[in-house]
Amino acid sequence: MTSTMPLSPARQGRGSDFAELSARIKSARLLDRRRGYYGLKIAVNLAVLAAACVVFVSIGDSWWQLCTAAFFALVFGQLGFIGHDAGHKQIFHTKRANDLVGYLHAGLTGLSYGWWVSKHNGHHANPNHEDDDPDLAIGALVFTLRQSGVRSGFLRWMAKYQAFLFFPLLLLEAANLHLSSIRAVWRNEVKARRLETGLLLGHAVVYFTAVFTVLSPVTGLVFIAVHQGLWGIYLGCSFAPNHKGMPTVASGHSLDFLRKQVLTSRNVRGGRLVDFALGGLNYQIEHHLFPSMPRPNLRHAQKLVRECCSHHGIAYSQCGLFSSYAQVLRHLHAVGGPLRATPR
Repeated sequence: MTSTMPLSPARQGRGSDFAELSARIKSARLLDRRRGYYGLKIAVNLAVLAAACVVFVSIGDSWWQLCTAAFFALVFGQLGFIGHDAGHKQIFHTKRANDLVGYLHAGLTGLSYGWWVSKHNGHHANPNHEDDDPDLAIGALVFTLRQSGVRSGFLRWMAKYQAFLFFPLLLLEAANLHLSSIRAVWRNEVKARRLETGLLLGHAVVYFTAVFTVLSPVTGLVFIAVHQGLWGIYLGCSFAPNHKGMPTVASGHSLDFLRKQVLTSRNVRGGRLVDFALGGLNYQIEHHLFPSMPRPNLRHAQKLVRECCSHHGIAYSQCGLFSSYAQVLRHLHAVGGPLRATPR
């Protein structure tokens, strides 16, 4: 389902549709916490991170460290997925315990947990809404014809060719997240400002000290560029397939919760390897319907969600990994089409 036309208010549904599905999900105990799973997952991630640090120091000042940089990008992605799950209260019942895990993992990756949770909650509340989804408010890209109509100058040129620029731009995504985190803390837009300031400063000191103690200045700079660039691509390739190219909700239009979450989301097939690589985000429909559902339970919820959608005539979008990227690129190219047809 890749239509870029705004959804019509005529597709309103009844709240009882979701209540029925929710009751089945609770009856199947799919909202129960999986502390054993997360305990093992976190322990393995931290052990792998520690091992990667040992390898980094052992190799020393060598261009082979670019392979280490690529591996660190994968590890940081996995740490980020745990932070994501903590932000949705998937790990523990209490907010305090989840936040403890979230702040720890944000500190390890150099991001602001408070800023990200606030932004991500805004996305979940209004996915693919032209005015209210912060994930559609990306200055470098346009996702709707309305957005493309207000671009000018260099941003207009970028919008014309954004399908070709998409993956190169992802090289800057990690840097963008770091800068947004620093900006949010500096402007006092987070609740735990002192804690987050300490975590960001601590990460920066440890990260740059380690890199430039072990590596020469030139090798160190290239290491950072490769690590942060590949981490940005990993994050972008994990999040982009979920909503980009799916229908958008125009200003003044609304849908009931079930349809709003299902019709604007896309699942990605691929089995356990894709589950691992995308951190469970490939079950985006189930995740949006039940954000606090533990990651390993999402695949089990899929059958119930698909049955519900089939029963109520709601389109359920799912495709392969590479097909999802193709749909995203086609959508970006189509939205930029009018700009290419009327050059300035």
